Amino acid sequence: MARILLGEATPEVYKGFMDIGRVIRKGPLDRRVQDLIKIRASQLNGCAFCVDAHIRDARTLGESEERIHHTTIWRESHLYTEPERAALAYTEAVTRREPVSDELWDTLREHYPNDRELGDLVGLVSLINALNLFGVPLKLRPPVRD
Repeated sequence: MARILLGEATPEVYKGFMDIGRVIRKGPLDRRVQDLIKIRASQLNGCAFCVDAHIRDARTLGESEERIHHTTIWRESHLYTEPERAALAYTEAVTRREPVSDELWDTLREHYPNDRELGDLVGLVSLINALNLFGVPLKLRPPVRD
């Protein structure tokens, strides 16, 4: 059982985070890339609730089971495009609090030359990490399903 439900305890704060997510979702960043970012960051952060939710979202958009399963081994997998690889590399660096090298940034910029799209990607990585920082300590768990 969750320690507290943020949406009930502080609805204004919760709504603020959800509003940012809606803005990014409606922007130019490909939804499949968005889901890959959310899944991978949530895996690294150990947020069971978010991994479950974002895998379900990805499936709804038609993402293959194989690509979903390969997010943990994306560097060794042939299933991802170069832009997806750049997004996943950036996601991992930021999530692990590692420096983002100039080489990584240049690769990211090469694949996401549109400022709005790149800004949304950067914002999404920060947002999912923030949401994971709620989910993990508050012990949010996916719903029990039959």
